[in-house]
Parts: sequence; structure tokens; C-alpha cells
Amino acid sequence: MKATISLAAVVLGFTASAALAGGHCAAGKTLTEGKLTIATGNPAYYPWVMDDAPESGEGFEAAVAYAVASEMGFDAADVVWVRSSFDEAIQPGAKNFDFNLQQYSITEDREKVVDFSDPYYSAAAAVLTRKSVVDGGAMAAMDSLQGLKWGAAAGTTALGMIESLIAPESDTLLYNDTADVVEAMKAGQIDAALMDLPSALFTSAVLMDDGVVLGQFPPEQSENPDQFGLLMEEGNALKDCVNEALAALTSSGALAGIEAKWLADATGVPVIK
Repeated sequence: MKATISLAAVVLGFTASAALAGGHCAAGKTLTEGKLTIATGNPAYYPWVMDDAPESGEGFEAAVAYAVASEMGFDAADVVWVRSSFDEAIQPGAKNFDFNLQQYSITEDREKVVDFSDPYYSAAAAVLTRKSVVDGGAMAAMDSLQGLKWGAAAGTTALGMIESLIAPESDTLLYNDTADVVEAMKAGQIDAALMDLPSALFTSAVLMDDGVVLGQFPPEQSENPDQFGLLMEEGNALKDCVNEALAALTSSGALAGIEAKWLADATGVPVIK
């Protein structure tokens, strides 16, 4: 009996210590004491956030956000959600959030004005096009892709990836955002665009009547793979706490489990060679 009580005390003591450690790590470092303020897009899209409701915890990034919060010692009730545009959040200056999940690729230029956590997702780059382009002879081979007319959203990593992975024969047309790129494709102004694989699958299935995901470039195929990080204000004291939480989720397999649950549809797309 004494041994059983002693073991229980040890387990309870370890659990309490872990909770206190998480709370201590973030103490005095969040925008609002005792709360964790997390930002997402306005709107936020599948499969990153389901039904534009991050508070549900449904969707890959919503689930990651709550998992990180829990590792840091915050209950779900202590998570506060705010919205921001992609460009607004990535500008230098004070933020109205502790961290932001909006498929932000970690780049050297961006790290000059904001801070990023360690990566929480390595994204395959996918070629999105129209069925009429495929019927016209476009295939998931480099020589055919180079002859297509490409479009990209200014300020994203898509342009650099198009140039490095594909090297098209004509100049890539730039648009204000990804929504404009999709509309340009619908209007026949461009033939194809490059975006992360889950977003490409969603766009082809929901936002386009004739969208086709032609193929993918796996992360390991790129010299600089597209890795997403939690975006924070430059110099944010919370960064080490966030990285510790991500490391714990990676080590336990929890992060891989979240990816498998919400991004399973990303498998099966042919690899471009």
C-alpha cells in the first residue's frame, strides 16, 4: 500500500510540475496575462480551419494551435482568437496576437521584421491548373510545365519557387493575393499556379469548377523547402516557450497525428519529375 501511494504521489507531482512549468514559461509574456491570443486568416479556409471557426479546434492549424496552447499550460477556454489579413500580420511593428497561423513560410526576408517559431509543417508545392489545360496536353512533366503561363501572389514564396522549380519560358504574372490568382486562372489569363498541396486540393475541389491538381514537388525535392512557422512580433519573449511546445508535440508524435488526421487527402498526388 505504501509503495502504491508513493507511486501515485510521484505521478501527481510530475503532472503538477509539468503544468506549472508550462504556466511559468509563458508567465508575463503574453498580451493578456493568463490568456493566449492566437490569430488566423479572415476568413480562414479548409483544411487549415474548418467552417471558418478556429475556436472549434477543427482543421489542421486550429488543432495545432490548441495543442501548442495545451503544452504551454493554457486551457482551451484561455485561448482567444483574433483575425488578420496575411499582409497585415507580416508587416513590422506591434501585433494584436501572441502568434499567428496562416500558412506563413519561414524566409530570411520575413525574419528581418517578424519572428517565427520552429516549423510545424513542411509543405509540398502543388501545380494547380484547369481541366482544359490538361486536355490540351499539359502533363506532370517539367518540359510541359515550362511552356505554361504562370501566376503568383505578390509577397508570397510562390514566385521564387516557380522560378527555381519550374523556370517557365515566359514571365510569371503577379497578383494581389491567392484569390486573385484563382480568378485569373478562371478567366484564362494564366494556365497554372503553385501553392501548398492542401490548399491546391481545396481550391480545385471547391473554388473552381474545372480545377485540377496536376502534381506535386515534395519538400525534399526543393533546395529550400516551404516550411510553415508560427508568426510572432519581432523579439517576442514567448518564442522559446512556443518552440518547446512544438518540440514536445513532435517528440510525442502528436503533431504527426494532427497532420495525418487533417491533411490525409494530400497523399496520392503524383510527383513531378
